[in-house]
Amino acid sequence: MERLAHGYGLVEGPVWVPGRGLMFSDVLGGGVYCLSADGAVTTVFPHRRGIGGMALHADNGLAVGGRNIAYKCFDGGDTVVILDRDPEHGNVGFNDLTTDAAGRIYVGSLGSPVFEEGEQLPGSLYVIDLDGSAHIVAEEVLLTNGLGFSPDGKTLYHSDSRRQTVHCYDVVGNGDLGPKRTFTTLDEGAPDGLAVSVDGAVWVAVAGGSCVAVFEPDGRVRQRIAVPMPMCTSVCFGGEDLTDLYIVTGSDGVEGDREGSIYRERLTVAGLRVPVARVPLNS
Repeated sequence: MERLAHGYGLVEGPVWVPGRGLMFSDVLGGGVYCLSADGAVTTVFPHRRGIGGMALHADNGLAVGGRNIAYKCFDGGDTVVILDRDPEHGNVGFNDLTTDAAGRIYVGSLGSPVFEEGEQLPGSLYVIDLDGSAHIVAEEVLLTNGLGFSPDGKTLYHSDSRRQTVHCYDVVGNGDLGPKRTFTTLDEGAPDGLAVSVDGAVWVAVAGGSCVAVFEPDGRVRQRIAVPMPMCTSVCFGGEDLTDLYIVTGSDGVEGDREGSIYRERLTVAGLRVPVARVPLNS
């Protein structure tokens, strides 16, 4: 396993962008960055903090989470809010997200600020559709995190970190979801970001567990990949053939608050390419 970059507070939201490299956010320090094939790191978008999930958008930019779901163009310009938070109805912001084959965005909301003391209220899972409308497709998510689809697009996996559980849902034709089911529950650590490989395995970053746990499509453990940092926050497949597993971490559990790092593990199985978002930009 290679460490490719470090010096961040809490790395999240890794997304592979062909022709550019691995883009990632620093939740605490702010900003979106790009790690290129030659190992150079450049700033893509400065300042914005709290981005827990990102997806490539068809209109030459990224859809990013945080205080809202927004579009940011690679060529600059104003930020476009796609879906705003609604604190009066228990939505104080958004965390991780993913896209389906049609380009819809699935994103989990936060019922309470993650880093504040006090009662932690549950959030919901939203879908943003291709006409720009959004609605809730699942509820009672204590701490929403990683999302990813099975190779056939018929199952959506979803981490609930506070329940130490990855849930799954059947996906129906219009993008709605069936009832929540348990895919797997962890004994140690919390499931955070996740990704799915072409063989249907689910690769889960285990926050506080110093590993990536790999599960067969039926929920059995295939393997655990040790990670040098305890706070393993997310994973992403990348490289030309999508056989590079990028693993990102935070600083918790080690000395110093700027130790968040990016690692790469070369695999023999390829990951699924995450589709680009195609939700409209109406601003």
